[in-house]
Amino acid sequence: MTVTDHAIDREALTLTFVAEFAAPVERVWQVWADPRQLERWWGPPEWPATFTRHELTPGGEMRYVMTGPDGDTSAGWWRMTLVEPPHRLAFDDGFADDSGEPAHGMPVTHAEARLDDIGDGSTRMTLISTFPSLEALDELAAMGMVEGMSSALEQIDALLADR
Repeated sequence: MTVTDHAIDREALTLTFVAEFAAPVERVWQVWADPRQLERWWGPPEWPATFTRHELTPGGEMRYVMTGPDGDTSAGWWRMTLVEPPHRLAFDDGFADDSGEPAHGMPVTHAEARLDDIGDGSTRMTLISTFPSLEALDELAAMGMVEGMSSALEQIDALLADR
């Protein structure tokens, strides 16, 4: 199993996932750095993502659309705030409207991914989302963020095995 732990900290307003992969840090970094690989895991399996913009640089933007099994779509955006290959990246993360622009009235979280070498050629990924309020944390958790991110992360093992 990829995801080894997840936790909601209501005081710190965070949702943390920890996952471990049987691949070196440099290889796991590629699942973020290559938009075609990112598409294969970002989002739950039944809601695959298509990235239309992928600027993995500080200040860069990512834009994507996830498509559900019935053809429904949900768009999102990231604004990169930190990129330190191959160990760290951070970004503001929000919902987008039909034109791909940030949707007003929806919470924006801040996410940070850390990749650490844990020996034997394996990597631990820690992904922390920080919410602007307890209401936002509760809203996104109720929308299925915990289950969605868990199932998304679980797809990385197969992606790493393909290469």
